[in-house]
Amino acid sequence: MKFIIPSMNKKTLQLLQKAKSKSQDAKLYFKDFALPNLKISTFYQDYSPDIKKVFLEIFSRQEIFQKMQDLLAGKIVNHSEQRAALHHYYRDPKFKRAGFDLAYAVETLQQKIAKGKYHNLFIFGIGGSFEGPKLLLEALSIPKNLNIFFITGPDKDEFNSIVKPRLTEKNLYLFASKSFTTDETLLTYSWLPKDLSKEHFVGITANPSKATEFGFLDHNIVIFPETIGGRYSIWSPISAAVLDKKSANAFLKGARAIDDSIKSKGAAFKAIQEIVFYDLWSHNFLNKENRVVLTYNWKLRSLANYLQQLEMESLGKQPASNAIFQKTGQTIYGGFGSTAQHSYFQLLHQGTSNTVADVVHAKSSFSKLLNAQAEGQAKLLAGKIKYTKGLDATNSNIPVNFFALKNLSPESLGSLIAFWEYRVFVTAAMLNINPFDQFGVNAGKKVAQRILIK
Repeated sequence: MKFIIPSMNKKTLQLLQKAKSKSQDAKLYFKDFALPNLKISTFYQDYSPDIKKVFLEIFSRQEIFQKMQDLLAGKIVNHSEQRAALHHYYRDPKFKRAGFDLAYAVETLQQKIAKGKYHNLFIFGIGGSFEGPKLLLEALSIPKNLNIFFITGPDKDEFNSIVKPRLTEKNLYLFASKSFTTDETLLTYSWLPKDLSKEHFVGITANPSKATEFGFLDHNIVIFPETIGGRYSIWSPISAAVLDKKSANAFLKGARAIDDSIKSKGAAFKAIQEIVFYDLWSHNFLNKENRVVLTYNWKLRSLANYLQQLEMESLGKQPASNAIFQKTGQTIYGGFGSTAQHSYFQLLHQGTSNTVADVVHAKSSFSKLLNAQAEGQAKLLAGKIKYTKGLDATNSNIPVNFFALKNLSPESLGSLIAFWEYRVFVTAAMLNINPFDQFGVNAGKKVAQRILIK
């Protein structure tokens, strides 16, 4: 593994190489961080304060904190597309007058739904227009007076099984697309009957003129800025249909608490450093190419999918020519922990996969078993608890970040997701890559279009 640190002395490089060569002799390294609305416990292997010291020097030399400040100040941080990334503006009340007002979008949509007395709401969208709202709907269980369905496309079997049987009912059709050129979403639009009233169609987009071309009425188009990336749009009107005003404000409040902790170099800032440093160390030096995200709350069953898009679209890039590290994003997978225990946990406990783990849990008052599984599996994976009896003996070789939410609430979820966004941003800054573009995704779309028109 080639590891080059510009201007770094030989002694430091030798320290890192020695740490790798003697990784089996390293002791378990663990630390706790008390953040707003959540506690993070880290259980790391093959790591030490000396290694962390090297990473802190890299962090300082590359002026990562200044880059975080630039992000929060609204400066251009997406250099390939020459844009700021302003998703966090929705979390700051002072920007409401500039149109970054999620609660207003929520209220507007709720009024339309109530006035129309709709029975079903169909949300057409894919990627960030789907993963975020779906996560919020499942996790927060906000009471609704209508049925909500998601349609991603482009398989018409999905449309025929969900939408077609309900076409005669009172429906609201919501199309969420930043560009309003998303192939899958627009294909599903073409399958709807042409005689449906346009009053029953709502568009949420950063390209209102395109929505108008498709016949959407101006008063039914909800706009958000181009500076909101799709996988960061959970804070924007993209999520408005699945929230109410109270939950929207609490969700933003939880995220804002993390923003404030970052600005003041508080606990969130320190935890970000710890986790990002280990992500890079374990991937580049310990060959830990995979990371499993395990949620021990059924309502968070879609969190792994959400974080998979956030991380793998953001960090799935080639290393920069001037990069210190040559390995960028890890492969992310996961799901509901209790189900995973009867699926791929055999590989985690006794297999040969090079893996690290993120375990997410909010203590349940309904299931002591779930609480015991979350804590027990995290400690067993990491080697904090060892099981060495006979054929049941486990590897205990999987480092763990344990995220304990204060409760399963909009505020705690807002804090968790905002923290994860900073984790991605700081990782990208350490790697010298842009987490806000996705040209590989665009290439796939173009090739599909070429084949389509043959």
